[in-house]
Amino acid sequence: MTYLVIIAFIAILGSLAAALYFMLRGGSSRTAKSRNMARALGMRVGVSIFLFLCILLAWKLGYIHPTGIPEGH
Repeated sequence: MTYLVIIAFIAILGSLAAALYFMLRGGSSRTAKSRNMARALGMRVGVSIFLFLCILLAWKLGYIHPTGIPEGH
């Protein structure tokens, strides 16, 4: 499960980097740039939702447990 979370975070950062690249890249038509940037950001949102669902599933299956912050510390 740890490896899945690490891979998901790397995918999120990669899609953000791709969106930044497409946004800053010059010479391309405006519509193609917007389409590529929207695709990269959409992929980021999809990976983020997938990661959130994996965390919820891991909690439900008992792989992770909430510990909270001890009271009075």
